[in-house]
Amino acid sequence: MNEGNADICSRSPTHERIPFIELLHLMEQGLEEVIARPSPRVLKTHLPVHLVPPSFWELNCKVIYVARNARDTMTSYYYFDHMVQIHPNPGTLDQFMQRFMKGDVGWGSWYDHVKEFWQVKDKHNILYLFYEDIKQNPIHEIRKVMRFLDKDLPGDVIQKIMHLTSFDQMKENPMANYSTFPSDVMDQSTYKFMRKGKVGDWKTLLTDQQNKLFEEDYQQQIQGSTLRFRNEI
Repeated sequence: MNEGNADICSRSPTHERIPFIELLHLMEQGLEEVIARPSPRVLKTHLPVHLVPPSFWELNCKVIYVARNARDTMTSYYYFDHMVQIHPNPGTLDQFMQRFMKGDVGWGSWYDHVKEFWQVKDKHNILYLFYEDIKQNPIHEIRKVMRFLDKDLPGDVIQKIMHLTSFDQMKENPMANYSTFPSDVMDQSTYKFMRKGKVGDWKTLLTDQQNKLFEEDYQQQIQGSTLRFRNEI
């Protein structure tokens, strides 16, 4: 959005530059202030399709949707809920896994979420990306975003964007790692907002028995969809 100008991104943290719709009531920026921002505006949300404000679709807003495989999403979410003070305690891994499979977590079922956006991606102005692809070939995915936003950036700028948006760089960047976020909402003394960012980290958490149970449920819930995820790269 800023033509590769990193200085603009270093002036304020991500959550101020890109307001999170669901947390506007906790932020200094209210809805009115966000609406008053000059176009093009960038907003963040985890809302499922049926809860996205209708005006997003009516105004043909561009949506960049990033999906991550279910196992790594659950693993990340488990640690995330340990950190976020406004979420219920995740309990044991077995308890959290059962809730995740039932969709009894914030923003509902992962399965419904990824499948519903997949179903409407060609109906609306949606760029559907996979986290695993971003990790494996970031340049290729950056070019996808660039074309989607009608941008034409030179190769050196794309390389710069790749470097600055790498997980290792963002993890150490206070403007990106949410370390400036109120600690009564995110207590990063337990787990960091940006923890590992790896594909396949679920293997360090799930036992063989848990993985078998998860796979059986996964196959039932994903059946009928053309969506395909990679659990490792």
